Amino acid sequence: MPGPMGGPGGRRHGPGGQKPKNAKQTIIRILKYVGSFKALLFIVAGCILISSLASIASSYLIKPLINDYIAVGDLGGCARLLVKMGAIYLAGVMASYAYSRIMMQVSANTLEKIRVDLFDHMEDLPISYFDKNTHGEIMSRYTNDMDTLRQMISQSLPNLFSSAITIVGVFCAMIVTSWMLTVFVLLFLALTMFVMAKIGSKSAKFFMKQQKDLGAVNGYIEEIIDGQKVVKVFNHEEKAMQDFDKVNDEFTNSSTKANIYASLMGPVSNNLSHIQYACLSCLGALLVIAGKLDVGSVAAFLNYSKSFTNPISQITQQMNSIFTALAGAERIFGLIDEKPEVDDGYVTLVNAEFAPDGTLRETEKRTGVWAWKHPHKSTGITTYTQVKGEVSFEDVVFGYEPNKIVLNGISLNAKVGEKIAFVGSTGAGKTTITNLINRFYDVPDGKIRYDGININKIKKDDLRRSLSMVLQDTHLFTGTVMDNIRYGKLDATDEECIAAAKLANADFFISHLPDGYNTVLTGDGTNLSQGQRQLIAIARAAVADPPVLILDEATSSIDTRTEALIEKGMDSLMEGRTVFVIAHRLSTVRNSNVIIVLEHGKIIEQGNHESLIAEHGKYYQLYTGAFELS
Repeated sequence: MPGPMGGPGGRRHGPGGQKPKNAKQTIIRILKYVGSFKALLFIVAGCILISSLASIASSYLIKPLINDYIAVGDLGGCARLLVKMGAIYLAGVMASYAYSRIMMQVSANTLEKIRVDLFDHMEDLPISYFDKNTHGEIMSRYTNDMDTLRQMISQSLPNLFSSAITIVGVFCAMIVTSWMLTVFVLLFLALTMFVMAKIGSKSAKFFMKQQKDLGAVNGYIEEIIDGQKVVKVFNHEEKAMQDFDKVNDEFTNSSTKANIYASLMGPVSNNLSHIQYACLSCLGALLVIAGKLDVGSVAAFLNYSKSFTNPISQITQQMNSIFTALAGAERIFGLIDEKPEVDDGYVTLVNAEFAPDGTLRETEKRTGVWAWKHPHKSTGITTYTQVKGEVSFEDVVFGYEPNKIVLNGISLNAKVGEKIAFVGSTGAGKTTITNLINRFYDVPDGKIRYDGININKIKKDDLRRSLSMVLQDTHLFTGTVMDNIRYGKLDATDEECIAAAKLANADFFISHLPDGYNTVLTGDGTNLSQGQRQLIAIARAAVADPPVLILDEATSSIDTRTEALIEKGMDSLMEGRTVFVIAHRLSTVRNSNVIIVLEHGKIIEQGNHESLIAEHGKYYQLYTGAFELS
């Protein structure tokens, strides 16, 4: 966690496969993103118009080609008209190529904007969201759902627009050529649409389920990859394969059914089109025999009918990608619409200095003194309280779920510079207390005060900037060792980072890495041992230089010899700070000022090591081995 001495770390603020609750609203939101590129879309519209008109014009020229040239044997005129038709076709092909290329650019830029909004909003979501959703499910929105949306924007949308223009233009030409044949085409089209709607509704349902099942498969694969060592240690391979087969079969079944129905749409539509063409040819021949239509008009109309039904067929064939894209888009927008972390705090962290009269005042320069800037709305007066790191809980009640209380009536007072240790069985509420100090969750009942200020009044970013945490599960980021240490204080100099590493006793092993502090770490630092990764995390906390330090099993992955080596450095790091320690290794909490024993969300004992041993209570049992932590 970045500490206050690390400068402001600003951020920009800007559904698993279920049927879209509001497809219209989803489409409107997609079009709003696409509409950001109006100039390019104007060019695309022009190219689509040219392409569609070229198709209509070339069909129209069939009538004079047959009636005026072929029928009378005018080969020269026929050749000239064919050249003209070729030029029109070429213009249509070039226009089609141009709008396809431009739409690829538009789709790429649109998805970039959506990804930015998605990532920025994700960064503003509360920790509870990530506790309730698997990483694979969230990642699926960035990969699978984005890809289906790309296909829709780059292909389906321009095809729909092109088809709409073609349908309108060809329909007008058909009416002018023969209203009787047009009526027949419309009646047959109604039959085709009815059949396609029946098939399409089935396809849509299974495509929605396919997206949901795909997210489940991705989430399970990620979980197993992350826990592969555990799987092997406990010989869990067969059970893992059985569970994977279950979710994979679900995905296979939904995908198969979705694609079966989707695959039916093309052949059924094409065959109905062929039947229509044959019937239309017979009807046109009868009209020619009756003298109500000429041969050229019939030939042109037959071409019109294909130009009329083909766009409709294309639309039906695109329905599978449209359904998939809408399902994916709703999942993306569902995350974007998730309620962000609420922060109604108004007390901020500022640089301060002491005025000649001894009072605190705000300053732009770095003085090493920090203060809480507290504007009082009732009086209009702004007060400054020096950041010292005194934390108190007053009868705090909390549960992650309303009906499952984790902490029940917790009261404690951590004075400046004290080391407070929490011990107790797993699930007793130790980590929950540290989560509440960071305001990862807000308490529904009771109060938590920081330097006498209710933490609900302190802006979350400023509150967290005054804290540092070393977690049991260490996370390192892609970058150099120096970058990972500097993560605790973004404006830290190289010298400060090295000093922090020395304090954590990490300098020795870092210096022996291939490139020292410039060694690039990837894959969460897999090229380091777990203990080395944790030492870097401790150095990261040290460089932040915060008034409050939280150590959540910070030395759990460090052997006793290494722990002894860094004990002095850790003591130096903790000196003058308020420190909260969670540890199952009770030897690490002996020198704590206050040891708090938790059981079922309640404080059952508290005191220093000697006093708790003298009580012969739960701590005594834990320490002497008469009772072990579970």
